[in-house]
Formats: sequence, structure tokens, C-alpha cells
Amino acid sequence: MAVAGEKSGFEGKGWSLCRMPFWQPNNISSSSSVSSHSFRQQNHSHQFGERPNVHSSVTVSSMAKSFLPTRRRLRLDPPNKLYFPYEPGKQVKSAIRIKNTSKSHVAFKFQTTAPKSCYMRPPGGILAPGESLIATVFKFVEQPENNEKLVDQKSRVKFKIMSLKVKGEMDYVPELFDEQKDQVAVEQILRVFFLDPERPSPALEKLKRQLAEAEAALEAHKKPPEVTGPRIVGEGLVIDEWKERRERYLARQQVEGVDSV
Repeated sequence: MAVAGEKSGFEGKGWSLCRMPFWQPNNISSSSSVSSHSFRQQNHSHQFGERPNVHSSVTVSSMAKSFLPTRRRLRLDPPNKLYFPYEPGKQVKSAIRIKNTSKSHVAFKFQTTAPKSCYMRPPGGILAPGESLIATVFKFVEQPENNEKLVDQKSRVKFKIMSLKVKGEMDYVPELFDEQKDQVAVEQILRVFFLDPERPSPALEKLKRQLAEAEAALEAHKKPPEVTGPRIVGEGLVIDEWKERRERYLARQQVEGVDSV
């Protein structure tokens, strides 16, 4: 799995959620009438031997596709929230498991509406089919105004996870999402919820387990690989164990010979 090791924030002040006008009942009826009109027009053209309106059929097809749900490439756990322990004045951590459920390699990327107080580790990466990881999200919790408690309440801070289908294994670079903007999908917008660290809860226990697993994976990644071949010292000097043992033996023999004289 290829991941990025640098901090990443949302490029800008915030994102605007797109309002879909066809979700409104009035617009749905108007869309239906447009579709019916296009169908009648095409039928009329066929009856009189006229060439069908290709543009109308493409418009209807595009409109039909817009009603289909977006196919997810990633599975998130938790699916739509980020839980943080509520500790004002401190930097706290949350965790989320990201799994590639598609049949191809998928790149993912984090964005946030609060890049000055939040960052992600890793900020992005590439997952093979079926591969998963636990990302750690860091957030600074500001002191509340008028000593208000925000425990078990949602914050205005949001996170966005985007995905992009890529061809096979490659190194992750954030520019992938700029080069293929038309292929980028928004997997989920995550809302921030605070938990009381002094009050046990299933969400808090799950968060602790995920954070421990993420730390263990990070330590394992930092650990240098075990050397199975001959040891190398300096510039290309290979130490053979049998040669090393023989040199120690000869040196010991010389010392014993000098002592005996």
C-alpha cells in the first residue's frame, strides 16, 4: 500500500455542498414531463420516417443516470462520524478504518474544513483490492465559551473522504486527484462528535481499540526489515561468519603462544 507521509489540509476555506435541484418534488414532476415529451416526440418522428432526436435521448439517459446511487469504492468504519474524546485545550485523536471494496486499486484523500486545527495520518494513500488501514485524525479542541459542555454533541468541523480508481500499484501523490477530477468520487462527509473520556461507552472503547491498532501498524512500519543475508559493514564489505570465527581463533592462538613463551 502506498501512503503519503506529509500533512494535508483542505485547499481552501471550505467546501460548498452541492444542492441537487431534482430532489425537490416540483422538479421531479417537471423532469418527468420533459421525459414524457421527449418520448412522444421521438415516437412521432419514427412514425413519419424522421430521424430521431439524438440529443433528447442523451439528455434523458443522463437524467436517468443522475438518479442512480453512487457506487462506493471504500467502506468506512465508523461510516459517517469521527469520534473524539472531549479534552479542551489538548490535541486529541480519532480513528477510522478504510477498506477498498472494489476490484481495482483505489486512491483516497482526506479534506477538512479546519486545516489549521486538524490533520490526518496518512492524509492519503492507495489501497489494493480488499486492503484496509486505520487512519488517525488529530484535532485540537478549543476551550468552550461560557464553560459550555460539548460532550456527545456534534461539531461544525467536517471531514471529506474522496476516492479515485487508479491503474495498479503506484506511489501516491495528491496531484492524482487534480489530474483526474472527473473521475473523483466523494465517498463520505464525516461529522465530528465529542465523547466524554470519563464515561465508558461502546464508541469510546471502539475508538481506543482502533487507535491502538493504528499505533501498532505504525511501529511495525517504522521497524527496519530483518537482515537474512550476510551483514554489510562500510562500503560493500561483506563479513563472512566463518571467516570472522577463524580470525578470532588465530588471534587467540597467537596470544596463547606468546603467553607460553
